[in-house]
Amino acid sequence: MSDPALQARYQVLIHELRCVQCEDNSLADSDASIAADVRRQIRDMLNAGKSDREIKGYLVSRYSEFILFRPEYSWRNAWLWGLPLFLLIIGVVIAIRVIRQRVALVDNEDDADTSHT
Repeated sequence: MSDPALQARYQVLIHELRCVQCEDNSLADSDASIAADVRRQIRDMLNAGKSDREIKGYLVSRYSEFILFRPEYSWRNAWLWGLPLFLLIIGVVIAIRVIRQRVALVDNEDDADTSHT
């Protein structure tokens, strides 16, 4: 690209977007033919004056939010953002209950041992 600003935006976009075939690679790191096609589409849209938001919106409408390495927060995907915290809270509650039960067992065994002597 001849414009350095467009080239910088292009580089940011291809590193933020996932290859739909490789799944673990960004568009920049992928050698798949579909990644090359998407990179070309991004380049064409940048040259046509599209904003980054418009480009991402078009690609999401075509390939779903899967193409985004960092999906945007929405009520539809809120459970993905809240699930780790929810699981952490459940784990802490379970750990506390197990610890309390074990302490109670040890206390009961100590009481039983002292009453027999």
